[in-house]
Amino acid sequence: MRPAWSVILLTTLIGAGQGLFLALYAYDGWDAARAQASLAPAFVGACILGALGLAAAGLLASFFHLGHPERAWRSAAMWRTSWLSREVIALPLFMALVALYGLMHATGRLQGALVAGGLAALACVLLYVCTAMIYACLRFLQEWHSPLTVANYLLLGIASGLTAAAALAAWLQPELARGYALAALAVGALAYAGRLASLARNARLRPKSTLASAIGVKHPRIAQIAQGAMGGSFNTREFFHGRPREVVRAARWTLLTLVFPAPAALLAFGGESRAALAAAFALQYAGLLAERWYFFAEARHPQNLYYQAIA
Repeated sequence: MRPAWSVILLTTLIGAGQGLFLALYAYDGWDAARAQASLAPAFVGACILGALGLAAAGLLASFFHLGHPERAWRSAAMWRTSWLSREVIALPLFMALVALYGLMHATGRLQGALVAGGLAALACVLLYVCTAMIYACLRFLQEWHSPLTVANYLLLGIASGLTAAAALAAWLQPELARGYALAALAVGALAYAGRLASLARNARLRPKSTLASAIGVKHPRIAQIAQGAMGGSFNTREFFHGRPREVVRAARWTLLTLVFPAPAALLAFGGESRAALAAAFALQYAGLLAERWYFFAEARHPQNLYYQAIA
């Protein structure tokens, strides 16, 4: 499939924003369980603004993927059957609940904040599922049609959010930085293992379609001598990335290096260093961009059995 940068930015930005909110709310819940209120207002505000800013940036990026942005509101109409429509509903709902949670915190209504935060956390998990299921529900794309797709979207998003929380804590509430860094290491390792599992699974896949099924001709021997089109078409542009193997291989190695190993070293040995934790998030996000690009490029659309062969 062709990786669209608007969708890559959408999924990685909102995923990190969701993870950042969950990191904040988890500690807020821990405070409530201990009957304490140890979170610094500046840190809470930064996390809320960061989560909303990342989600808003992702939402803005998604508009560049629309042929008619003025009709974007129609994308929510098919919520009964479409995971995309459900995502379109879940994203603004998540943002509204996070804003309410932040407002409750700012006005000192901590019990109300916990309730609003709980609803926002539920919307956050639903948003992860909706985003991932847009791809996981496509049976004809074997690389995506797996529970690992949902797990990877969820875990990678939470891991990046925890890394962002560690970086913010280093600046605004240093005593929390180490705890967030250790949590980012634990979830990041789990996310990395899940991504490695999906890579190993996809490497073993064999196409269910054949050239005969692609063109609807039942014959034991078919020799294709032309693509069927003199120039490009929607099919050749949208369902194949068109990049040489070297680029795809480089993206794979980039994700394998930057999604976890490089930021893990900074998280493990950077202590409470602001620069180290900020660099860990920057490297991890760069790795997520490579991971999401490879996620799309790795998927082999059955129609490419026909359209990739050119005389």
